[in-house]
Amino acid sequence: MVGLEHFLREDMGRGDVTASLIPDVNGRASIVCEEDATMAGLEEACEIFSMVGADATALVKDGTHIRAGTRVISVSGSVRGLLSAERTALNFLMKMSGIATATSAATELLREKDQDILVCGTRKTTPGFREYEKKAIRLGGGAEHRFGLDDMVLIKDNHIKACGSVRSAMERASKAPFNLKIEIEVSSIEDAETAAEMGADIIMADNMKPADVKKLRAAVRKKNPRALVEASGNITLANVAKYAGCADLVSMGSLTHSSGSIQFSMDLD
Repeated sequence: MVGLEHFLREDMGRGDVTASLIPDVNGRASIVCEEDATMAGLEEACEIFSMVGADATALVKDGTHIRAGTRVISVSGSVRGLLSAERTALNFLMKMSGIATATSAATELLREKDQDILVCGTRKTTPGFREYEKKAIRLGGGAEHRFGLDDMVLIKDNHIKACGSVRSAMERASKAPFNLKIEIEVSSIEDAETAAEMGADIIMADNMKPADVKKLRAAVRKKNPRALVEASGNITLANVAKYAGCADLVSMGSLTHSSGSIQFSMDLD
């Protein structure tokens, strides 16, 4: 994974020419969240400040809900260092808190009607930033789903085409290491029943209406009570609540590819 040093070095380049022009003195600063939010990125922001020799203290915890105007970090050290690290630290807070806030909102919308349903992220992440985006989803109360291609079998439509059928794909998947879960995307109840009978752990109903997902889950339960059903495809905060009571999991690529940023600011004391 890309370490935090990379992101700070990307911004600093050969050195902060503006900060080098100000007096070489020590000072303090506060970072404030300007919106209601679910916090994420505090650990990363504090570590970034430490890379320029500053002492940063988180005043709240990642994963907590805060109100606009809340001071979230107090930082002290060389003013030059504080100003050089400011934007990189704020970028982590903004991006990660935006994802955590969206995840929390989606979970709340679903849990109003379904206490057991789980919100999941996807691999639709920013290259080089997946580790932090997935962490933000967890802090928002969601599950990261699979992190990469090596941690579970996920058979999508093109895999099925390459194998010839759902049955053939599942037969091949049965040869995967025993410790890996097997998930398969289906487009019909018949395919879902086949996958359930053949031992799929998770069956993905992709781009299906909530009512159709509910029917599919009922059919799957009859064939394999342990199999989970995942709703996926163009699910956003605007429509996620409709999937309550229809699926066990709801995966949302929008959490990482479309969530807005939460605004933070840093001011010298």
